[in-house]
Amino acid sequence: MLTAARLTIPVEGVSCVDLRDSFNECRGMHRHEGIDIAAPFGTPVIAAGAGQVVKLFDSVPGGLTVYQFDPDETFAYYYAHLDAYASGLREGVKLERGDLLGYVGTTGNAAGGMPHLHFAIFRLEPDREWWKGEAINPYPFLDDANR
Repeated sequence: MLTAARLTIPVEGVSCVDLRDSFNECRGMHRHEGIDIAAPFGTPVIAAGAGQVVKLFDSVPGGLTVYQFDPDETFAYYYAHLDAYASGLREGVKLERGDLLGYVGTTGNAAGGMPHLHFAIFRLEPDREWWKGEAINPYPFLDDANR
């Protein structure tokens, strides 16, 4: 359960008062299905919770991305628009909450070149494919008191 996961805000120095729920906003023809966390270029991006890195991917919409499964492989955490990955980050690495993943950037289709982290959560389907699942709004599950 996500509440029990004690997720932390995945951008260093950002607190709950800095967050805005943009999960249901429209982005073109589809729902955003994540939140954007604004931060200066190069700000460290940290793991929201424990789990394993299952995919590092460079895509047109997300730019440099990280897909991380929670320990039970029920949920995937998606981090997008990174400027760079943390040194030594690779697929298969097990992370603890707060471990460094990379740095805030503007890769992919980051609107207007404004540095931010796009963070999303989705419930994995039974086949546990890293790119498929039901979008879950991360906003109510993030807490800055868990660092």
